[in-house]
Amino acid sequence: MLGSRPSYERIKEYLLKEIEKGGFVPGDRIPAENRLAKDFGVSRMTANKAIRDLVQRGLLIRRTGSGTFVVERKAESSLFDIRNIADEIRNRGGHHSSRVVHLKEVVANEQVAIYLGVKTGTLVFYSEIVHMEDGVPLQLERRHVNPRVAPDYLEQDFEKHTPNAVLVARYPVTDIENVVESVSPTEEEAALLGIPVSESCLLVVRRTWSGEQLISYTQLLHPGTRYKLNASLHSAGL
Repeated sequence: MLGSRPSYERIKEYLLKEIEKGGFVPGDRIPAENRLAKDFGVSRMTANKAIRDLVQRGLLIRRTGSGTFVVERKAESSLFDIRNIADEIRNRGGHHSSRVVHLKEVVANEQVAIYLGVKTGTLVFYSEIVHMEDGVPLQLERRHVNPRVAPDYLEQDFEKHTPNAVLVARYPVTDIENVVESVSPTEEEAALLGIPVSESCLLVVRRTWSGEQLISYTQLLHPGTRYKLNASLHSAGL
């Protein structure tokens, strides 16, 4: 009949609805092509096209000899609209928790001094925190802060409030500098993130300013299989 939808669209709609309502969850194997073809009364080629379209959209993945599976969806954040990670996780319906690895005063080495805009040897504040979504490590945050702009930084409870939330409340962000690269984790980093050393990670090196004041220099390390960034431009966070 003229105007009727192609048969493969009906299969795609079925699969999408099942994924959205949780009938098929990440990691589940979907019905085989021949099963879908039989259920919908179409050729196997038609069922193949429906699956192929969803594979191209990144919703399904084919595994040779095993079948086709629902993709594990990565947490996503904008490269420019970097929000408080706790809010980001809650907005996805997840539960944020964190573990403070280090919270101390350190001597700024040459790299830290350059990035934070202080002299080498200056005492600065340092925090190292693992952020988790539903108990799964999502981000290792290493942050250096100029004590002059946040003298009570080391007194904060960062298991209740993220450094982002504490600093943004005091210093509205006006400028951000981001450098993003793919890196291999050290054994220590891999252990903190609960990943194998062989897994690639996404590293964001960020500096933030409030007016003319450079607030912090931060390294954010994410497991590559759990996180991705997009490049939509909105307001930003520390």
